[in-house]
Amino acid sequence: MRVGLVCPYSLTVPGGVQGQVLGLARALRTLGHDVRVLAPSDGPPPDAGVTPLGKSIPMSSNGSLAPIAPDPSCALRTIRALRDEAFDVVHLHEPFCPGPTLTSMLFTDRPLVGTFHRSGASTAYAMLSPATRRLVTRLQVKFAVSPEARATAADALGGEYELVFNGIEIDHYAKATPTPADGPTIFFVGRHEERKGLGVLLQAMSHLPSDVRLWVAGAGPQTDALKERTRDDARIEWLGRISEEEKASRIKGADIFCAPSLHGESFGIVLLEGMAAQTPIVASDLPGYRNVARPDVDALLVPPGDPDALAAALRRLFEEPQLAAALVRSGECRANELSMDRLAEQYVTYYERVIG
Repeated sequence: MRVGLVCPYSLTVPGGVQGQVLGLARALRTLGHDVRVLAPSDGPPPDAGVTPLGKSIPMSSNGSLAPIAPDPSCALRTIRALRDEAFDVVHLHEPFCPGPTLTSMLFTDRPLVGTFHRSGASTAYAMLSPATRRLVTRLQVKFAVSPEARATAADALGGEYELVFNGIEIDHYAKATPTPADGPTIFFVGRHEERKGLGVLLQAMSHLPSDVRLWVAGAGPQTDALKERTRDDARIEWLGRISEEEKASRIKGADIFCAPSLHGESFGIVLLEGMAAQTPIVASDLPGYRNVARPDVDALLVPPGDPDALAAALRRLFEEPQLAAALVRSGECRANELSMDRLAEQYVTYYERVIG
């Protein structure tokens, strides 16, 4: 089967949807399918089997910046690639995001399926309505990665949605070489913006013992201010942007993986990464994270935006190794349930149906 996976976001900028598309492509190839990824790329593509569609521009979306490519040159490259590749099925991720996915909806006659990732209000839905309700009928199957994502899409577009999940490439994290840690260590990775909650975690650090260290990966609009605020705290190590390989090694080497987001998380893929790496997790109690982690079973979940509660949960895991070990065992099983290989098999069933 020849499958085209279309991603609206630049593959050279770390992001959840980008990671899902590239991981799904690898899993589908393992199953014997011929897969090509069409997406913007601001540098050399990060993986084989990618057709770069041009550079992206950052656009504000859901409290963050989305690296999309809504320009005419990207649209023309998308149309050309769809024509030349002759896919059996085209799988759009975030179908109504301006750029290659929306272009694909308009300019291909191949069978189309679409996965909706985001939860919360969408500018694209508001701008394009009611045209979106007519255009969405072009998708022969519509998927949503969480109940929240399904509700967002259904409210804006109508129709029925198959509930799937975001997958995790287990071996990438389970077999990573741990980064050596100098004492009890917490790891954070994400864009440094308000909704990711890094500021809350830095506040929580002031309530933790002096030997606890924090690795901070990523960058963003808050980086300089947060670094200035904590410049006298030698326990905090600012890593900047890191590769996927280093991210896996850091998660594996840390004593705790912390995800203190405040809102806007549709599906807790970062929690699955921690589970697959066999690292205990402390995270905010958000609906998107509860899709993945059962409280006090797979992770400790705390009220978002509460540094005291966050510090108490982090301290608890340092002080109760048996609890940490129990979370790791349960989380490892949960990650296996949501593996990328299982997700690929689920999608293939639908691909075969729409082709048939």
